[in-house]
Amino acid sequence: MSRPINSTGLRWLWVVVVVLALDFASKQWILNNFVLGQSQPLFPSFNLYYARNYGAAFSFLADHGGWQRWFFAGIAVAIIAVLLVMMYRNSAQQKLTNIAYAFIIGGALGNLFDRLWHGFVVDFIDFYIGNWHYPTFNLADSFICVGAAIIVLEGFLPAKKSVKGEGK
Repeated sequence: MSRPINSTGLRWLWVVVVVLALDFASKQWILNNFVLGQSQPLFPSFNLYYARNYGAAFSFLADHGGWQRWFFAGIAVAIIAVLLVMMYRNSAQQKLTNIAYAFIIGGALGNLFDRLWHGFVVDFIDFYIGNWHYPTFNLADSFICVGAAIIVLEGFLPAKKSVKGEGK
């Protein structure tokens, strides 16, 4: 039996569009205004630095001949599909969970589009302390991490008890 989309977690898919728009705009700005390897200091310990990531997180498997592009694209598609099903099964009232899933979906789609269009993911956020630099990342990565953190933190929140007959 199907449910109206508005009553499911898919009601929160607009968040995916916002994440994609922010990610796309930031990457386009970097592509239009930076050359590969260019760095622009913004604050102490924070630069914009244009880098290309041919692998996964922290450039994992970046130097393995190109097969990883399709492997990571497949993983992204699978994760997106699973999260969409989970959102459909969720109530629209489960705001925090659905927003977390939307953050992860939007971030995964942003990096997937990069991987398929460019053959690499555009990274540009560079945090550092002294000579130590955290691996360069982008807004999509940030949304994925925030979404995952929300899911983990939500596990520590007390569960809401549902009342029988509620909403009738």
